[in-house]
Amino acid sequence: MRYFTPLVLLLATTFYSKAQTQLAETGLWNGLYLKGNFSDKIGYYGEHHLRFRNSQNDLTSFVGRTRQVYNRFGVNFLINKHFEVVVGPTLVFNYTPQPGNPAYEKVTYEPRIWHQWLFIMPPIAHVKIYHQFRFEHRWKRSNEVESPFNYTNRFRYKLFMYIPLNKKEITVGTLFFSPSAEIFMQQGKSIVYNPFEDFRTYNGLGYILNRNVTFFAGHMWTLGQAASGFEFNETHIIRLNVFIGFDFRGNKGNIPKINIGY
Repeated sequence: MRYFTPLVLLLATTFYSKAQTQLAETGLWNGLYLKGNFSDKIGYYGEHHLRFRNSQNDLTSFVGRTRQVYNRFGVNFLINKHFEVVVGPTLVFNYTPQPGNPAYEKVTYEPRIWHQWLFIMPPIAHVKIYHQFRFEHRWKRSNEVESPFNYTNRFRYKLFMYIPLNKKEITVGTLFFSPSAEIFMQQGKSIVYNPFEDFRTYNGLGYILNRNVTFFAGHMWTLGQAASGFEFNETHIIRLNVFIGFDFRGNKGNIPKINIGY
């Protein structure tokens, strides 16, 4: 496993240097993350995003058009202190890339079913390390008028960690750095030349305000394979997140286990 991250970075660098790459989009993603425990074994997890993309006339503007409203949630099964599973639905609202163009519908709906495995590693020198496997089953259509739905599967692996900066442990008042790297693969009848959907690096700073609220801000760079197979699209995204944890078990002295790297 220690060779995995250098290998992923090497592959991404190879794609970037050898393939035809272009800056396709900049954006701003605002996220609200909810996680809570109803018992020692059952909880709730939710992700709610309002995503913007650059204006049509300025590729580097970051904000100019609404891109997506994204709602993912599910039941969180806490198997043990090192393994969690989430299962649930997702509903995504995809907005037109060309506002005002009658050839495109203003918004389309994309339902999904998703499940996730989260492996929580023992801390190494106060650094928390996580391995996340996520599987998504998607029914998606283009915003072009009368376009059909296509069913695809997406498979994701993410390595992320929390590194406290002003304290030895992640607790109230901790300022922390969280780096991550994630690879996306996709499969389906409509996927012919581009099974490699995306590679993402997402790095940022977080602050735990109190036992219920954490703030996080960072930058995400992505590299994704276009439909042609030999072209790659690059994006730069600013992400601003608020994490809210709740716990109905009565453990008032504990910080809710907010997995900020989700």
